[in-house]
Amino acid sequence: MLRDVNMSDISNGKRYSKEDLVRISCNDCKDCSACCKDMGTSIVLDPYDVYQLTKGIEGDMEALLQGKLELNVVEGVILPNIVMEKKTNACGFLSETGRCSIHDFRPGFCRLFPLGRIYEGGGFSYFHQVKECPYPNKSKIKIKKWLDIPELGQYEKFVLSWHDLLRDIRTLLKDSGEEEQKSFNMAVLEMFFIKPYDTNQPFYPQYYQRHQLIRNAISIGLEG
Repeated sequence: MLRDVNMSDISNGKRYSKEDLVRISCNDCKDCSACCKDMGTSIVLDPYDVYQLTKGIEGDMEALLQGKLELNVVEGVILPNIVMEKKTNACGFLSETGRCSIHDFRPGFCRLFPLGRIYEGGGFSYFHQVKECPYPNKSKIKIKKWLDIPELGQYEKFVLSWHDLLRDIRTLLKDSGEEEQKSFNMAVLEMFFIKPYDTNQPFYPQYYQRHQLIRNAISIGLEG
């Protein structure tokens, strides 16, 4: 999600790589679930999140959209996000004891918090959102350990690819009519989120195959 903010207001001004140490470790969030509450529609999912989630719960996207997930427009593109429970305003995957029930396959947004990403120079780096997490007495941890994502290099390549694709989709939609916007948005939604992934096969080849199809459609749209 794009944020129009002054970096000096939300960070310590430093840029980090996955190999750097940052003071964000919080004793496994013991007795704290503050970041799982009052998040509104901000926990937006990407295709890797959906692959991991449907694999972890052995379900499908259609079922998740019946309660745990919903669709919203994010800077012009329809994307899924986690729903907050109406009574508690907490994440629908938070247990009664305040623990994440999908921790092993939680979304990238949750793994990243309280870090953020800043995209510049054709790549991205991490930054620490110093005002986001209230947990006291944090210790240092290497970012790649904090993220705890297999094949992190591959994942970072995917993150950049998805970011760039969304940017180009927004460019196309901005110059399209209402019907064209709706049609292309539905095509993107179907291609990356509704159409099931084979969770017995690796994610990245499946993603890049779909990515190329949408890239081709964007090229045709921009030429038209």
